[in-house]
Amino acid sequence: MNTTLEQRRGRVPWRTVFAYGAPTVGAGYMYLLVGLYVMKFSTDVLLIAPAVMGVIFSISRVWDAISDPLVGYLSDRTVGSFGRRRTWMAASVIPIGAAFVMVFSPPADLSEAALIGWMAVAVIGFYSVMTVFFVPHLSLGAELSDDYHERSRLFGIRHAFYTFGSILCLASFQVLIWAEDQGKAVVRQTALELAIVATVVMALLIGFAVIRLRERVEFQGRVNERPFRAFADVVRNPHARLLIIVTFIENVGSAAIGVLTLYVAQYVVGAAAWAPLIILSYMIPSAFSVPLWIPLSRRYGKKQLWFFSMLLTGVSFGGMFVLPFLDTVDARLITMIVLAVFAGLAAGCGGTISASIQGDVIDYDEYVTGERKEGTYFAAWNFVYKCAMGAMLMLTGFVLQAAGFVPNEVQSMQTQIAIVSLYSLFPLVCYAIGAMLFRRFKLNEHAYAEIRSVLDARRASV
Repeated sequence: MNTTLEQRRGRVPWRTVFAYGAPTVGAGYMYLLVGLYVMKFSTDVLLIAPAVMGVIFSISRVWDAISDPLVGYLSDRTVGSFGRRRTWMAASVIPIGAAFVMVFSPPADLSEAALIGWMAVAVIGFYSVMTVFFVPHLSLGAELSDDYHERSRLFGIRHAFYTFGSILCLASFQVLIWAEDQGKAVVRQTALELAIVATVVMALLIGFAVIRLRERVEFQGRVNERPFRAFADVVRNPHARLLIIVTFIENVGSAAIGVLTLYVAQYVVGAAAWAPLIILSYMIPSAFSVPLWIPLSRRYGKKQLWFFSMLLTGVSFGGMFVLPFLDTVDARLITMIVLAVFAGLAAGCGGTISASIQGDVIDYDEYVTGERKEGTYFAAWNFVYKCAMGAMLMLTGFVLQAAGFVPNEVQSMQTQIAIVSLYSLFPLVCYAIGAMLFRRFKLNEHAYAEIRSVLDARRASV
């Protein structure tokens, strides 16, 4: 059934927002467990060298050079009564579960080479199949509303759901930390049981979204038949081109933050047991500040708020460089928690605004080309994000090894400074550069309104 103009431009019903956001609870849980714990699980429990795991994560991003654009373009090209996006979301259920369980279930009797091979297949496979869900799901969000500010509400609630899943994951972190005190075999068994439960929940949430959501039939079949031409349109789009550069720089900085949080908590702060609280101090303001940023974006503009969030993120993490130089565990812990709260506020802002702005850029593409290729655009941004993550994960592994990192031992001051430099100063520089570049972004509310009026006139005439 075609969507009326009033429905497209009006407020998205809460039942639709809930159905759209629900699967990201599971996605947030899974991504956090893989992004924050797999490196530590691999080095401290499986005893794989940090540099080896860094290479595995990097290879997964090289493969994404193929998988992300392929899924995005094919999602745009999919035609059928079930929809362009929901078809792919439904197809992702079983592969996601299989790959996620595999990450946390390497057999104990594997040789060193076989263990590395297992983890390589599991990690690369997990990120690949998550693309099958993530790119179509993001693309569907850009279709649910054409309203400039309603998109911020939709993607803001999605960010809150995703972060809520990450918060739920913190309970698993605590369980795994307790398991580490009981030996490696207990950690392995506990991680496997948690992965199985998460897989079942994720399958149910995706199924719920697929059943409840509806897609816009009029968008089907409106993409160039030549894939290289479709991606060339992304590069030719001046707004998209700038966002690609900013996204890469921003995520190069944030990648080290994700993988090193547990290392900083244990080896720099000296309070490994408090790691879940540190992460929670970031997650809670990130999720619960969303209702604050939505009205502020109406008042001050989406561009200004995203610029502010980049600066606040950089300053918040940059301040953590002082951690190794503080005298007591309590001082280090309190400093890290306070700065994490401010970083979480910035993350809530960025998560609310960034995807909304990306949706506006996709409408600009329709204005120029007459096509609807949300999947192609979100695949491009997702690929850039993963490239940045892969580059920094590989660098992090080599830096840890070069700095003399020894698992489960007290680290030298040299090693602590190396860890905290990647965790604080490097993100500060990256976010500052990204913010300065983003100031050149021109697609504000006034410019979008002009584009929207032309698009509405075209659709009304069809």
